[in-house]
This record gives sequence, structure tokens and C-alpha cells, in this order.
Amino acid sequence: MSGWIAEQAAEITARAERELEALVAVSSPSGDVHGAEECISVASALAPAAAASERLPCSSPGHAEDLVLRLPGTGARRILLLGHLDTVVAHEDHRPLLREQDRLVGSGAVDMKGGDVVALGVLRALALRPHDFAEAALLLVCDEEWRSAPFTHVERFEGWDACLCFEAGQLTPDGDEAVVVRRKAAGTLHVRAVGASSHSGSAPERGRNALLALAAAAQAVAETHDPSGPDRLTAVPTVLHSGDAFNVVPSGGELFCDLRSDRTAAFHDVLGQVPREVGGAELHAEFARIWPAMDAREETAPLLSAAAERLGRPIVGAGRGGASDASHFAPSIPLTVDGLGPRGGGAHAPHEFVLRASLRSRAEVALAVVDALLA
Repeated sequence: MSGWIAEQAAEITARAERELEALVAVSSPSGDVHGAEECISVASALAPAAAASERLPCSSPGHAEDLVLRLPGTGARRILLLGHLDTVVAHEDHRPLLREQDRLVGSGAVDMKGGDVVALGVLRALALRPHDFAEAALLLVCDEEWRSAPFTHVERFEGWDACLCFEAGQLTPDGDEAVVVRRKAAGTLHVRAVGASSHSGSAPERGRNALLALAAAAQAVAETHDPSGPDRLTAVPTVLHSGDAFNVVPSGGELFCDLRSDRTAAFHDVLGQVPREVGGAELHAEFARIWPAMDAREETAPLLSAAAERLGRPIVGAGRGGASDASHFAPSIPLTVDGLGPRGGGAHAPHEFVLRASLRSRAEVALAVVDALLA
């Protein structure tokens, strides 16, 4: 392992637990402006002194502005580091960081405040060698977990030399370090039902049951689920709201379904399976959001080979089903590598955690990729 990687990984590791504790202490569910602003204050305090802070309009209306920390240099390459500060955990369910044996447990620890901590450490390491890059920037967004509007930052960073995203890391089945260079497309299907209410005891036949219509739509979507098929399509109904009283035929409601596939075109096939009417209730289906697929395997292979040589152990380009903002940048920044954050588990669940030992090993991986980029 090169001396710069070892030295800076040790520096990142020495600070990582305290920094993660500070970020996780802030409850920051997507859309909460106060929580986002607190996280941005913490991240800004952890940034290198040479970094200029800039606020950009968030892609989602009503959210706090996103943060960009910029480092100027005198070299040639421009490198974008990427993360998000929002979580899916509501305030009442928030858990501050707890140390449980080899785990650092807390809300948003692995998705992705642990990755943010490593990214901030990498930015501090870059500040020590400004002659090797033209500009390095860390973009931290506030709406990754629940964005229904188009992502607004692609054009701003189009043509940069590399995008490094710090979502959670992983190992291969053989135990080698892996980064993410392939992701499925992701879609959120929204189905709205319009029926008619009536008394469910004395005159149920006068109603048009929106709940039953949505249930039929959910079943139709679920029947397209084909993870072993040519598109590796997963189609999962996830949220259903309908009805306000136990003795009234529901007149309206909505259904959300999560779709993942190698091709975005497969989502439109799912949309076509949703009936337009069930039992007199109308169904209106549309996409709340579609995120593109990402496949940077070919473009990143030489970079990962050079990084592995500097690290002294293999770095494998792998795939993952979950969505990430890296997918938005990959079409215009071919050298896009994701999954550079620490390893852990339980994302979006009460037991979410980061593996303490992985803070060091994943910092080494990220620094090796950066060192190879700057060579």
C-alpha cells in the first residue's frame, strides 16, 4: 500500500467514529429543512479549511438547499465526490449512535452518513495535494431518499473526469473489496383510484370501492415480478392508502409500487398491466420518478486495476439493485464508481449499522481509487 493511502486512511479512521456520531445525532428525514440544515452545519465544520462552501437549489421543492464543498487546484482533473444527508427515518423513530461490539448502530449510519464521513475525510486528504487536480468537489444532497422531481445537478458537473459516490461498500463472496459500477434502473409507480362512497352496511352496492380497485392494481403489478427474467425485473407494491371509516365504501386512495430493472422500458410494460377500471372505480397510473440504470464496468476496469495495485489487494467492480444518485451522473461522467462507503447493514431499519473495522478498510479503498485517478 502506498504511503499516502496508509497515512490518510489512518487519519480518516481516527476521526470517523466521532464524526459519524455527530452526523447521526441529527435526525434528518427527507424533506425536513431543520434537520438538513443541522447536518450541513456539521459537514461544513468537518470540511478542510481550504474548501469553499456553496449552496445549490435542491432538486425537490420545499427542501433545504444542497451543499457543495469545492477545493481549487492547479492540476488537470476534476473529481466529484457524492453523498446525501437525508434518511428515511421519521423523527419519532430516530436513534442516535450506539456502540455495540463491532457495530456502530444508528439511524442513517450506513445509508449514508458513514459514507459522508469517509467522503469528507477524502476531501481533507485531497486538500493536501492541490497540484494533482484542477478541482475537487463534494456534493451532499438533501433529498436522495424521496425525490419525485428531476435531478438538477447533472448539467453542472457534466464532463468532469470522475464521480465517486460513497454509498455503502461491500465484499465479494470471496471476501475481496468491491465497489459498485452497475445498478438497476429504479421506478416508483403511483396509482390513484377514484370511486364513490356509500354506506358499507345499508347500501354497499351504491358505492364504487377504490380499495378493491387498488388491491387489483397491486396484484397486477406483483404478477409482473420476474427477478430471474431477461430484465431482472422486480415489481413490489409497497404503500397503499384507502378509506377513512370502517363503515364507508372507500371513494379514493393511492398505491405506490417500487420497480427495479436493467431496462427502464420494462417499467412501461408494468404500467400497461394496471387496469383502468375495477368494479366501476377508475384507476390512474403514472410514474412518480424513474432513475436511470448504470453500467460503468468497462470504463472503470482500468481505474480499479490501478487502484488495486496501489492498495495491495483486489478491488472488484460489482453490481447492486438499489438506486443511487451516481446513476444520474454516469451517462455524462463515464468514470463513475459507487459503493465507496463503509460496510454495514440494516439500511432503512431500526438496527441500521456500520461495521467499525470497515471504516479503515473502505477509506483505504476510496483513497486508492483517488490516487489512481490523480496519477
